Amino acid sequence: MVPNIFRLDSLAARLIAADAIWAMLALVVGGFVLSNAFRNAVQDNFDDTLVNDMGGLIAAAEPDPQNGVILQDRFINRQFDRVYSGLYYQIRPVSPGPGGQISRSLFDRALIVTPDNARGAVAYGFATGPENQHLRVLSRRVEFPAVETPQPNDTHAYVFTVAGDLSQVEAEIRAFNGTLIWSFVLLGLGLMMAVFLQVRVGLMPLTRLQQSLARIRDGSAQRLEGKFPAEIAPLAAELNSLIEHSNEVVARARTHVSNLAHFLKTPLSVLASEAQAQGGPLSDQVRRQVETMRRQVDHYLARARAAGSVNILGNRTEVAPVLNDLARVLARIHAERAIVIDCDCPPDLCFRGERQDLEEMAGNLMDNACKWAARHVQVRALKAGPVFALTVEDDGVGLSPEDRARVGERGERLDESVPGSGLGLAIVRDISKLYAGSLALGASDLGGLGVRLTLPAIA
Repeated sequence: MVPNIFRLDSLAARLIAADAIWAMLALVVGGFVLSNAFRNAVQDNFDDTLVNDMGGLIAAAEPDPQNGVILQDRFINRQFDRVYSGLYYQIRPVSPGPGGQISRSLFDRALIVTPDNARGAVAYGFATGPENQHLRVLSRRVEFPAVETPQPNDTHAYVFTVAGDLSQVEAEIRAFNGTLIWSFVLLGLGLMMAVFLQVRVGLMPLTRLQQSLARIRDGSAQRLEGKFPAEIAPLAAELNSLIEHSNEVVARARTHVSNLAHFLKTPLSVLASEAQAQGGPLSDQVRRQVETMRRQVDHYLARARAAGSVNILGNRTEVAPVLNDLARVLARIHAERAIVIDCDCPPDLCFRGERQDLEEMAGNLMDNACKWAARHVQVRALKAGPVFALTVEDDGVGLSPEDRARVGERGERLDESVPGSGLGLAIVRDISKLYAGSLALGASDLGGLGVRLTLPAIA
């Protein structure tokens, strides 16, 4: 039987849940790390592009006689000439005054820079450009010698600013994150499948151990068989030792019970013989008490023997041979009355218990039916799931509901004319309870008494 992995108390569910949690955490953390690394790489590459554009802008700039800056048509990116192209520059003098310039792409707008950080001579920041574009801005202070003054150290300082639209960068980042998410989702599903297979394969020896125990319980094996991993092999060895020890304890107990039965029956037989030989009221009283003692000894010894054998692993008894053997024996015993015993039992039906216990129960029921039957006794066994029902019916006079209650519940004997101890049904009821079975009395379709015995079956 495959273990249910959806139960929270199962070992497989715990292993899968633990691996899934750690795998998901690792994927989430790894996803954030990769996404951030890609964002930084794209951002740095974009910054390098803006640095190159600023370098070309500075290389194209020359001072003019009016203390301004003119740009030669060289080293300048042509995107500066297209309106709202996403690439802009502006040149502002550090000191208030004329001389500044803006790119044609800005048209009539100005850049308002939000400082971020500085790396050497270049300051980095962000700004909002035309049409609400999100711009990355680089600024650098550049000094040119003054043209109108002869002093060699006289200079004019300007701030060169280059800005680029980050929409393309953000689009690349979104595309990468989308690919990353789907890739990690597929990776996560693959990891979950790998974990599931790993757990199932790893726990397969436990399933084989369970199946081996089931075979022992069904009677098809006497010990755990097969080769188990090093971690489970000691457990299998201990279980085999426990099974052997249990069988030895039960065997010793049953031997003691058998010895006790022989020890008690011999003195009781002697007392019965002496009472029979003496005669008189005292001997009659002794015979009655001896008979009562025999009945009680048989009753409780049968219970003790059944209680000792019911929990033995590996008990398995075929029902059909037991019923057929009993039918042949009882037919010979009641040959003078020509009792016909019909047995109907599937050949593959097996009782989960010992043969002696089944013979004890079925024998008492069939013998009782033969004693009270007129001509016909019908015995049927039918499996119903994990149990089977043994029905014994006769064509005798039957019992009233009140008498059935007295016999079935209290074990009373209603008629002393038929030989027997009167404890047959009580013994059957007690042994069946040890096997978690049940005994019910009812009316037979043949006209007499119908007895239904439910016992555990082997699948």
